[in-house]
Amino acid sequence: MGSRKDENHPDLIEGRVIKNTGSSYVVKTPQGEEYPCRIKGNFRIKGIRTTNPVAVGDIVKIAHASDDAFYIREIIPRKNYIIRRASNLSKESHILAANIDLAILVASIFNPETPTTFIDRFLATAEAYSIPALIVFNKSDLWTPEIREYAAELKNLYEGIGYHVLFTSSICGEGVEQLKSEIKDKISLLAGNSGVGKSSLINALVPGLNLKTGDVSDIHHTGTHTTTFSEMIPLPEGGELIDIPGVKGFGMIEFQPIEVCHYFPEIFKKACECRYGDCRHLGEPGCAVEEAVEKGEIAPSRFASYLSIMEEVMQAKGDDKYRKAY
Repeated sequence: MGSRKDENHPDLIEGRVIKNTGSSYVVKTPQGEEYPCRIKGNFRIKGIRTTNPVAVGDIVKIAHASDDAFYIREIIPRKNYIIRRASNLSKESHILAANIDLAILVASIFNPETPTTFIDRFLATAEAYSIPALIVFNKSDLWTPEIREYAAELKNLYEGIGYHVLFTSSICGEGVEQLKSEIKDKISLLAGNSGVGKSSLINALVPGLNLKTGDVSDIHHTGTHTTTFSEMIPLPEGGELIDIPGVKGFGMIEFQPIEVCHYFPEIFKKACECRYGDCRHLGEPGCAVEEAVEKGEIAPSRFASYLSIMEEVMQAKGDDKYRKAY
């Protein structure tokens, strides 16, 4: 990550953002020193409209100011980052994390159920930013034989596409050692909607951490938020885990309609057989993708997720072709 001091600007200190509370940040240097930092109100990054210009995982340069506080002055160009739409009506994005090696989605089969559309949107986002993804179906200790059979079907579906899938439980320990092996010596983002047992799983990965965990509502089968800010957690075996608050959804903000199929590997592969090179798979003649869905070669759930993203992206671009086709 470089030396603690910037040789060209000796008053600047380089470090990595390890915590973001929304109004302040904690920056850690390679030597292990931690600095509470702020940003100026006009601090923005060119070309990206975000609610948070600085994210956990960012490598930054900070300086001591006259008011005795430390301020982030510069962000080193990111290797990658992963974002979501800030809100359904917003045109701004929210950066979940930066400079990550692995994006992990913690999902639940039931109580609460993570919809496949949510899983697919997470995977498409990871594909868009060229970040390897891992799907973790958690709470396996609660599964009935029927639920485990359904989980196995989902595992076969996503592994058939090329994604790695794990079954885990913080209660009985299933899959925990495998997950430790996957994240060793990596900076990994851990995301998921509320109630999927993310905090309990982190506690199993990092003994002694004792993160607060929440109960799942018996009425709505939704979880309570226990993570209120993003934080980078050191792993005993090496590497870091970026824990972020529960994510309700992944709105697409930087996608172009023609690019959406690129983020669904099995659809992109089949698209080269379409009659027209610019086929959007929205009812065009000779569409090989729609034919593959009818034949069961592409899962209907995946195609439905593709269509939902296409609708959102095309509406955002003012393109009425989706409405005409579907």
